[in-house]
Amino acid sequence: MILTSSALYFLPNLRSALTRETSKLHLHQQLQWRGLVKVRLKWVKNKGLDHIIDRETDLKAASLLKDAIKRSPTGFITARSLSDWQKHLGLTVPVLRFIRRYPTLFYEFPHSRYASLPCFRLTDTALRLDTQEQIIHQAQEADTVERLTRVLMMLKSKAIPFKSLLHLKWDLGLPDSFATTIIPKYPDHFRIVESQNGLSCFTLAQWRDEYAVSALQKNNENAEFGDAYRQFKRGTTALAFPMSFPRGYGAQNKVKAWMENFQKLPYISPYEDSSQIDPSSDLMEKRVVGVLHELLRLTIHKKTKRNYFRPLRQELNLPHRFTRIFTRYPGIFYLSLKCKTTTVALKEGYRRGKLADPHPLARIRDKYYHVMRTGVLYRATGVNLIPEKEGLVNPEEVEIKESDPEEEGVETSDECYEEDISEDSEDE
Repeated sequence: MILTSSALYFLPNLRSALTRETSKLHLHQQLQWRGLVKVRLKWVKNKGLDHIIDRETDLKAASLLKDAIKRSPTGFITARSLSDWQKHLGLTVPVLRFIRRYPTLFYEFPHSRYASLPCFRLTDTALRLDTQEQIIHQAQEADTVERLTRVLMMLKSKAIPFKSLLHLKWDLGLPDSFATTIIPKYPDHFRIVESQNGLSCFTLAQWRDEYAVSALQKNNENAEFGDAYRQFKRGTTALAFPMSFPRGYGAQNKVKAWMENFQKLPYISPYEDSSQIDPSSDLMEKRVVGVLHELLRLTIHKKTKRNYFRPLRQELNLPHRFTRIFTRYPGIFYLSLKCKTTTVALKEGYRRGKLADPHPLARIRDKYYHVMRTGVLYRATGVNLIPEKEGLVNPEEVEIKESDPEEEGVETSDECYEEDISEDSEDE
């Protein structure tokens, strides 16, 4: 090949530019690989969080049943229609047995034509609670819109099938009729489109820079030591995740070194494009932790079922076996096996067995639980014998006494083992 004089003139500049790009690429690769110590950790049971997950499983099932009765044109549902709802409600007992357990929410009566067919409608107490709940939904509508927008902004296509979103409806605090009340009301935020496979999808109308700041970034920005966030913005430091280890982990040298190196890795916002990051790098692992952390922060109770993340895996650019992250980072996440399912909780969201910063919806759900528990206590003597002060839910706050969180201890040694929690099996 013959080079012209002009080509010879630009050759040194081209060589210099290639050298600079190679150096940048090498530096980028170095930042992605910090040689994290591969420590395998033993799964540790947290009795406090297990208790919360256990009671809120019943609370969620009761809430879904309440919404189903409200949607019914007759104002009630029959025992026959509930026969195959057990898996949908996440229950470990038959639905009929469950709904009869809470007579303060669900009133049982015989069908007008079929006397042997039990029917259920909402009690006056349940209707009053629902009215309070709808008032909260209206007052918190801007917050709900922001939550939905943030979820869509984290996805590659900025769209999610309604089927996948319905699984997260209760966890994200969406009103039962959000598809017909909220989405059409905000055309500058959301649109409904039909995907290539014919599914109805919920998509982002436009990107919003004001929402593209993660909860971790906000917390560091608002913290007293805000200088750390300013240094992060200048690219001179990384953001650290809050961690709360089970007893015994903190004294282990390998775990300590691993977490220190992990925290020093650059923080990648879940709202940033991650397509250029090596999928097998340490940097990608921290980015995956950040995505899961942000999703859990967007939920009302700072927890959700593990399998609810699976339909979003590709859209969030998560690795195939991403749920191993939950047991790999026990200082950030807790994986519970209660209620024949696998639930993941964000540990920083709880303090002494309660939500650290409860959302107004979490407070009204505490009232539901108070009424449910009251019904169980008086079920043997008859719901009509409940004292009036016990059955009413007018007080602004209902204090739910919980036991202090307990964790099993961990032997302090350099060798740790991860309990075999299969992530390929489907939750019930």
